[in-house]
Amino acid sequence: MFDTPETRGTVHAMAAPSTLARRVENYRGVQVLARVGNGAIGVIHILIGAIALAVAGGHGGSADQSGALQALVAAPGGLFALWLIIVGLIALAVWQVLQTIVAHTARRRVTEIAKGVVYLVLAVTATSIASGGGHNASSSEKSGSARLLAVPGGAFVLGAIGLAIVGVGVGFLWNGITHRFERGLRLPPNRLAEVTTVLGRVGYISKGVALLIVGGLVVTASITYDPGKAGGLDGSLKALVQLPFGVILLILIALGLIAYGLFWCVRAFAVRL
Repeated sequence: MFDTPETRGTVHAMAAPSTLARRVENYRGVQVLARVGNGAIGVIHILIGAIALAVAGGHGGSADQSGALQALVAAPGGLFALWLIIVGLIALAVWQVLQTIVAHTARRRVTEIAKGVVYLVLAVTATSIASGGGHNASSSEKSGSARLLAVPGGAFVLGAIGLAIVGVGVGFLWNGITHRFERGLRLPPNRLAEVTTVLGRVGYISKGVALLIVGGLVVTASITYDPGKAGGLDGSLKALVQLPFGVILLILIALGLIAYGLFWCVRAFAVRL
């Protein structure tokens, strides 16, 4: 390409959004909020793991995001903590938008924007709960599955969703087993780095197993035309109790989810953004 004022102007125009995004993400306030968001993800997974342990012990509770957030509200000072989590999740969604802008490959952009959408949806759910509205993810997923199965071709769509969840679960397993997730970590060379990576490995593998179970049950629901089998994370973990040695597996997954949550909490202040 010839170096002309016109081409230089085009390159500058293309680089401007990336440069601006870099400047914004380097602001201390933005980085602090992003760290709060990382901690929020950690707290949610720790709560889910704790509820799953309670389910394994024969107690009630919803072992999913909405159940974790509702349990947080019920604790002293929980409402304030929930609003802090909401702010962190929104900041994290914005952070992912910035990462999308500065990404160098299309695959990376898709990954980053998908993460941002997940954080934003979670923030909306948390806002609904903080505002006094009830939200049961498991029943919502069952009703959504029922509506899909009631329309022509809905079973194929539901099966595709289940396979997509299985794919995400395989991705988590792969990242945990191969330590691939460590490539994106900017950890200082100290003892905390080793603790962070170990928690991450255990957490990624455990969440991968949980998502494989969720996706498998969704696919089963599409094959059997039974929306009751598509109960999301909560329904999937509770279904384990009915299986031989299922309680032991549930305990291991619960501990793994807690490890994944701790990984995010440590990451919130240990990783260089």
